[in-house]
Amino acid sequence: MRDWTWEYEGYDPAQERLRESLCTLGNGYFATRGAAPECTADSVHYPGTYAAGCYNRLISDVAGRRFENEDMANLPNWLPLRFRTGSGSWLSPDTHRLLDHHQALDMRAGALVRTLRYEDEDGRRLRVRQLRLVHMAHPHLALLRTEFTAEGWSGEIEVESALDGAVANTGVERYGQLAGRHLTHVHTGTSASDTMWLRCRTSTSDIRVGLAARTVADVPAEPTIRHEDLRVAHVLRLPLAAGRTVTVDKTAALHTSRDRAISDPLHAAVDRVSRAPDFDALLASHRTAWRQLWRTAELDVPNSSGPVLRLHLFHVLQTLSPHTADLDVGVPARGLHGEAYRGHVFWDELFVLPYLNLHFPEVSRALLTYRHRRLERACFAARDAGRAGAMYPWQSGSNGREETQQLHLNPRSGRWLPDHSRLQHHVGSAIAYNVWQYCEASGDTEFLHTKGAEMLLQIARFWADAAAYDETLGRYRIRGVVGPDEYHDAYPEAKEPGLVDNTYTNVAAAWVLARALDVLHSLPEPRRRDLAERMGLDDGEPATWEEVSRKLHVPFHAGVISQFEGYGELAELDWDRYRDRYGDIRRLDRILEAEGDTVNRYQASKQADVLMLGYLFSPAELQGLFRRLGHEVDDTIWQRTVDYYLRRTSHGSTLSSLVHGWVLARVRRAEAWTFCQEALASDIADLQGGTTGEGIHLGAMAGTLDLVQRGLTGLETRGGALRLNPVPLPELSEYGFAIRYQGHWGVRLRLRAGELQITVPESDRSPIDIALPDRTVSVAPGESCTLTLPQEQRQDEDGTTATGHSV
Repeated sequence: MRDWTWEYEGYDPAQERLRESLCTLGNGYFATRGAAPECTADSVHYPGTYAAGCYNRLISDVAGRRFENEDMANLPNWLPLRFRTGSGSWLSPDTHRLLDHHQALDMRAGALVRTLRYEDEDGRRLRVRQLRLVHMAHPHLALLRTEFTAEGWSGEIEVESALDGAVANTGVERYGQLAGRHLTHVHTGTSASDTMWLRCRTSTSDIRVGLAARTVADVPAEPTIRHEDLRVAHVLRLPLAAGRTVTVDKTAALHTSRDRAISDPLHAAVDRVSRAPDFDALLASHRTAWRQLWRTAELDVPNSSGPVLRLHLFHVLQTLSPHTADLDVGVPARGLHGEAYRGHVFWDELFVLPYLNLHFPEVSRALLTYRHRRLERACFAARDAGRAGAMYPWQSGSNGREETQQLHLNPRSGRWLPDHSRLQHHVGSAIAYNVWQYCEASGDTEFLHTKGAEMLLQIARFWADAAAYDETLGRYRIRGVVGPDEYHDAYPEAKEPGLVDNTYTNVAAAWVLARALDVLHSLPEPRRRDLAERMGLDDGEPATWEEVSRKLHVPFHAGVISQFEGYGELAELDWDRYRDRYGDIRRLDRILEAEGDTVNRYQASKQADVLMLGYLFSPAELQGLFRRLGHEVDDTIWQRTVDYYLRRTSHGSTLSSLVHGWVLARVRRAEAWTFCQEALASDIADLQGGTTGEGIHLGAMAGTLDLVQRGLTGLETRGGALRLNPVPLPELSEYGFAIRYQGHWGVRLRLRAGELQITVPESDRSPIDIALPDRTVSVAPGESCTLTLPQEQRQDEDGTTATGHSV
């Protein structure tokens, strides 16, 4: 591991799927896993190519029932390139002696480099070097350069470059009983001596796919064409002389019928690949595009965490690049890196957009527009459930309907169980939060007053209608929901799923209602009138929102905030017994179900639930929210609440350690770094036990970047100012980054040695107000300001920190 290079030495079949995910290359339009081009899909290798937003639905027969599932379809494989010496068998790391194997992900250049040495059946040694990229400047192109060098012999090699349409979605073992063949009407052909093509379509969504590839060598070679079932190949016979290198370049182009400004995806792909420049020119423009990306997303963390954060940033940029701004897509929770979660869009954008808002706001706007385009579908869902407003789905895909599966498999017991995670209606609050945060960071009042206002108000409508007044309590209650802790989806022995008064859900709903009122009151009168008419907004609705936002019930028990009503009455779990017996108990729900028990009986959480409030809101804002709801939650109550749930959480989600690290940085700093480290390592060390090989966890990766950007600096974009309240950790006490804020490009912040430095670049913009806990300073364009942190913010002797430091 180096600052800009992620490396693997040697070949390890058990680690191959993990490496394929972490070495995926993409450009926001499509991505290809880091699989070996000479290998086909099997239990070790899984090549996969995925285009953003390309979904397809299939019917599966499971446990005696028929279900329809929508998946991000695995598209035809452009990568295959295999080779052999003489008349021997095709060389692969699983069938031949591999003398050396080195794999390096060059993040600065956005390239994957493989160097390996094979020995064939006759003892001849062949050195192979491959450079692969998915083009960041030309989003429909990908390239593979392969260099062959014979060591101590001369002769001929055979190289086969292919396009493969015989692919299916088989990358997640627990989905093995589900239908996975999404492509149909596969046809192949050639358009020139060096160019082959493949076309197909998805079976139900009818997305047409065109793929073309040009294969050329730097020595004379007359290719022959090989047509097989669902596959086409160019075969080259190349002369090798000892010690001399022969190069084969493969340039591929991918188009789908979802693309704009084309008439036919196959014609577009063939035309594009025929016009593509040579490899060197394409490599140069690709590197230029990446250089510009890194300049915009500047991040300097000098310690050992730096390369990991850079890897996380690399994968965020590959999934959600500036090209994403032209697409109708959301945030796929597992990136474009694999098939886990079926490529669906969850609430993970809650952890991704805060980073993008301050670097690529045009991408954030596009991702929020994806949600706005599906607002009507969310309103249909609410109406079907007997509710007003918009009820966004927990899992979204092509058209915004609820895509959450109705059954899920417990691999430990082999049983298919009911899945009630669709009751996580707090996803609507996450969308509203993202709208608000984006507009605060970008200053995009036009979006806030149009699409943003429509989403905010419809989500507020849903919460106001979902809240039922309880005469006994004198409070509003929300029933039948599931919070972020997916372990608890019902009460013990209950016949129906759902919980009552999940605190995170209720407090977030109260915040949405308050912000909806803010937006409504901020609209110019003509716009407010037009919006009210268009939505059919009743004159009495805003007053109801005001009341509900102040009277939603928040349960407490034992001096702490309850996760939901009745949480404190659940049984305590013998944590030591389960840790001693199973070791890794992150998926405690599966362990208990396999034993014939249920986690619903216990005070045991999968991930942060109540504590998510400390992730979304600063201490001062959170105290204000609780005060609005009639509760005084001071530092003592909050710290007691943090301690309570920390002891009762198994961290069965990669997001859990991230949130706990964020919250502990402001409550008990000495323990924060342990969770921050776990968040950093969650994918590179595959801490969730094999899940990273099915696709990275994009929310956790982006969340670690935001931990540095906002969590440790206390950076907020609220009230027209940049608010800062740093809590530097000893292990991460010096770092710097640049942001875009309300039209200012390249605002630089650097934290080091008890100082916070802010530099605003030259521009024609107005000065930036920097709001500190005790005062506000103004920094004009072209100026730099250095603020000294008080001693208690540099290092607390007992490892604790207050929630309201001054600067």
